[in-house]
Amino acid sequence: MPFAIAERWFEIRRIDDDIALLWEPHVVPLLRCNIWHVRGRHRDMLVDTGMGICSLREAARHLFEKPIVAVATHTHTDHIGGHFEFEDRLVHRLEAEKLSQPAGRAALHTRNSSEEELKILREAGYDVGEELITALPHAGYVLESYRVRPAPPTRIVEEGEVLDLGNRQFEILHLPGHSPGSIGLWESRTGVLFPGDAIYDGPLLDAIPGANIQDYIHTMERLRTLPVRVVHAGHDASFGHERLVALADAWLERRGKRGSSTRAH
Repeated sequence: MPFAIAERWFEIRRIDDDIALLWEPHVVPLLRCNIWHVRGRHRDMLVDTGMGICSLREAARHLFEKPIVAVATHTHTDHIGGHFEFEDRLVHRLEAEKLSQPAGRAALHTRNSSEEELKILREAGYDVGEELITALPHAGYVLESYRVRPAPPTRIVEEGEVLDLGNRQFEILHLPGHSPGSIGLWESRTGVLFPGDAIYDGPLLDAIPGANIQDYIHTMERLRTLPVRVVHAGHDASFGHERLVALADAWLERRGKRGSSTRAH
């Protein structure tokens, strides 16, 4: 298909005084990651970094006035593409190697994808075409030139550790299921949760390589009990506690795992 040239690659929207949302409108919904910038007193937090097709640091340089820790909620391509641009990089122990050495050659098209891979995505609810972007970042850009750059972590975390921004503290929650080392960032004082792809208001992927249904069941049962005020997820729109419980329950029912332990909460 012929591609237009994008006027700009990133869009930015201020959510409140501390939180901004960045996204790549010319990436298809399947891979259109939410990138969250959180201001802190001593340093800022960047939750995921998108595809890495264009420079995130350059596009949002007006936001990056303080030292930044770039958090990888997990290491799928659409969440770590820009990590190499930041000096301080955080990831869970189980996915540290993938941040250091992204596996294989990523692609911006599906021509080399197997029918089984495409079937999984379509059955989940995604309309997957041949191309994964809808415009070029600049004239002459070649889709086959796309790579995910290595970004060795500077901090490896486990469940229960705290990321301190000075005036805001986020607890690391290990939320496996979508991937082995998926994490969330939970601020109990404000009820703000950044769960990555563990849960979002769209088609969840639980049958892809690295996913684990049993782990996901435990994660969903845990998430639905958190006293959240707002969930800023890895894809799609933010939502509140009632929607979180509804999404978790719908997934558990779909998987036939809505047992007495879940209903008791």
